[in-house]
Amino acid sequence: MPAYVIAHLQDAAPHPDIAEYIERIPGTFEPYGGRFLVHATQHAVLEGGWPGGVVMIGFPSLTEARTWWDSPEYQEIAPLRSRHIEGDIIMVDGVPDGYDPATTAKAIRDAVPAE
Repeated sequence: MPAYVIAHLQDAAPHPDIAEYIERIPGTFEPYGGRFLVHATQHAVLEGGWPGGVVMIGFPSLTEARTWWDSPEYQEIAPLRSRHIEGDIIMVDGVPDGYDPATTAKAIRDAVPAE
């Protein structure tokens, strides 16, 4: 099942460390099957607030995503970003092939107490 690392990063002043991080990060996730799905693109806020930018990296599974995040190669460059850009980063499973949201809706309906 695919997995995703999603970052909501605040805008930051340009810095050489950030440029180096961006140059080096693909080499850290490619061995784990990772690839950019969203990076340095515009976004439209449809509800609520979302200042800053969005980055999404896709992986074949949560195992590869976690292994990449914990890898010495990524941990070596992570401070290049974290020293200069604040944000929130999550790791999440995708849905399996054939996912049917009706199953989730049924589970919610079944959990509602009868009146």
